[in-house]
Amino acid sequence: MGFDEVHKKLGFGCMRLPMSGDNVDYAEFSKMIDAFLSAGFNYFDTAHGYIGGKSETAIRDCLAARYEREAFVLADKLTDPYFDKEDDIIPLFESQLKLCGVQYFDFYLFHCLNRTNYQKHKRCKTFETVRRLKEEGKIRHIAMSFHDTADVLDMILTEQPFIEAVQLQINYLDYDDPGIQSKACCDVAVRHGKQVIVMEPVKGGALAKLTGEAVKILDRFGKSSPASLALRYAAGFPGVFMVLSGMGNMEMMTDNIRTFNDFVPLSDAELDAADKIRGITRKLNRISCTGCDYCAEGCPAKIPISKVFSVYNGFTSAEYTKEAAKKKLPHSGGGPADCIGCGACERICPQRLPIRENLKKISDVLK
Repeated sequence: MGFDEVHKKLGFGCMRLPMSGDNVDYAEFSKMIDAFLSAGFNYFDTAHGYIGGKSETAIRDCLAARYEREAFVLADKLTDPYFDKEDDIIPLFESQLKLCGVQYFDFYLFHCLNRTNYQKHKRCKTFETVRRLKEEGKIRHIAMSFHDTADVLDMILTEQPFIEAVQLQINYLDYDDPGIQSKACCDVAVRHGKQVIVMEPVKGGALAKLTGEAVKILDRFGKSSPASLALRYAAGFPGVFMVLSGMGNMEMMTDNIRTFNDFVPLSDAELDAADKIRGITRKLNRISCTGCDYCAEGCPAKIPISKVFSVYNGFTSAEYTKEAAKKKLPHSGGGPADCIGCGACERICPQRLPIRENLKKISDVLK
């Protein structure tokens, strides 16, 4: 199974775009799009909830309005918080086409499937509806993104064999993580004959910011950036045809284009270095948040959870003093102590983090 319309192995993930205040920086995003396409890459990935809905409209205004449709490949997603019944699917899909300024999606993904929401998708007959949309020419390829264990992925692909590709969280930190199961899930996808799209190859930016001994290990390999090491690691998995990177500025874009224009798989020595850096990073005991912000969207206490976790991780890695970290936390409501313990955040977290426990710990440590 091939996707010949996709050029090269780097995809532009549009969940973390350059921002100007609360809005997408259209000028910077347009420059990045131009550089990306000029370098021969063409795959863009968005979803209905990214950046509070601003990702899709930025795609419309900065990409679809400025380039012929055949110049780019666009992926969007069917996300379960945005539908409650079968009759909601077509109106949602049509609204996504309009928001993105296109007549069809090259790839349409069942978003963030797991054991629980898979049952909702079956109940709402999303699989049948999306297949009809493909028959009508409004979707070129059907795929899925996945956050659960390998046995659940095996079940879904067994029951829904028409799915053509699987988007998985793959990075060297999650390689053998018991919750993420990067390698095990990739093995399942390949066994089912599915091609793999990689998401979170730098773990929400965490693997682009190495410190201490980890930096010294990487420095042995010359000018390779931490992000480049992580991207090349993910791209080396069997079955991977696309690695998504959420690029927030032109510097990231330039580094990633350099990595994939002259792509070279990791050497045995570099793989060994990644293993060592994994061990060092895990000892830091950081909260493994990728900053997707799905949790914050449904938080009744309006806590910017990923930002709170980022501040705490900066404190634990000595990037901030305790006083500096306290100043960076919200002060007029929405702080870690404002958690009401409802658990809505944990039900939607792709990383399966004990968010309530972490918020209480942060509140106690940084009070």
